[in-house]
Amino acid sequence: MRLAAIASALAIVLCVAVFGAIFFQKASIPAPASAPAQTQAQATPTEGRAPGSVTTVADNEADSATAAPVAMAQAAPAAQAAPAPQAAPIPSAMSTSCSNPNAIGVSRVVEIDTTGGPGFGFEHFKAHDFLREGEVVLTFDDGPWPKNTPAVLAALAAHCTKAIFFPIGTHATYEPSILKQVAAAGHAVGSHTWCHQNLAKTKGHCQFNGKTESVEYDPKDEIEKGISAVHWAVGGPTAPYFRFPQLSQPPELIEYLGKRNIGIFSADMDSFDFKMRKPEQVRQSVMAKLKKNGKGIVLMHDFQHATAEAAMDLLNDLKAGGYKIVFMKPKFPVTTIASYDEQVLKLVSKTGGAVGDTRPTSSVVKTIAE
Repeated sequence: MRLAAIASALAIVLCVAVFGAIFFQKASIPAPASAPAQTQAQATPTEGRAPGSVTTVADNEADSATAAPVAMAQAAPAAQAAPAPQAAPIPSAMSTSCSNPNAIGVSRVVEIDTTGGPGFGFEHFKAHDFLREGEVVLTFDDGPWPKNTPAVLAALAAHCTKAIFFPIGTHATYEPSILKQVAAAGHAVGSHTWCHQNLAKTKGHCQFNGKTESVEYDPKDEIEKGISAVHWAVGGPTAPYFRFPQLSQPPELIEYLGKRNIGIFSADMDSFDFKMRKPEQVRQSVMAKLKKNGKGIVLMHDFQHATAEAAMDLLNDLKAGGYKIVFMKPKFPVTTIASYDEQVLKLVSKTGGAVGDTRPTSSVVKTIAE
């Protein structure tokens, strides 16, 4: 009996020890983290920004590697409220590397919210003074054009920098491959009407495919056909940026562009390069006006041969003078109007354009025997 009692006591002790060990093991295993509450998952709303406000999204003078992602993340909630784009977002303009140690580069990228149609360029608009002393925005009008636009592109690429282009719609239909190169290089592509008409008038002349005709036009049609033609030529997202020919800006059209959420570009400095025949004249004009103003949006023309020849040396001059390039990146692409897209397609199809086929020739035609 005594041995039986001892055996029972030992069995009880052993059971307690076993159950205690199991309990301790379970207690030491960390429980899985519970899913965050719905309120924790929501991002903190950003402050409301006035339409057309300018936000720095990358600044090489600071720490662009960290500044850009942070600023873009902060802007994300606002971007969701932007008009629905027709294509993928416009790619970032900041170059990750540059093989030219003497390149002027891009010192700062600013994101432009064109909601409400903000205006830029102190010649006509005073609301948005965002450039710092010594900062320059490069803009080029009237392209694309053979030899001249590629020469400007080559100079910008050599200096690892970015600009804004304002192509004419008819020119875009002549040279869509060149305009594709402009967009592929990361430059902003706006628009400059269909046929470079003075929008303060309704009658003029239009040269299309080598034929000049007297035309009557609705200024809004001129704007929209130009936007659609540029969008067709690029075959991808283009910027909601517009510049009036001759900087002739009727108030009712400024109001119209505001409703379309398209930013309007005047200039701080007009180079008047269309009056010049020598590249050194273009360089002298730009540098003299920059010296006087200290900063600004510069208007030039990639259509002009003298400007194309001056481009590389002008960028060298800007670098030597301590100027810094700012790139104005649109927050969202422009939205075209379907009826004008159709008009452009019909016009291009009549003149032999490759409607509906934007593939490069190298992917269509391939030598397999020679």
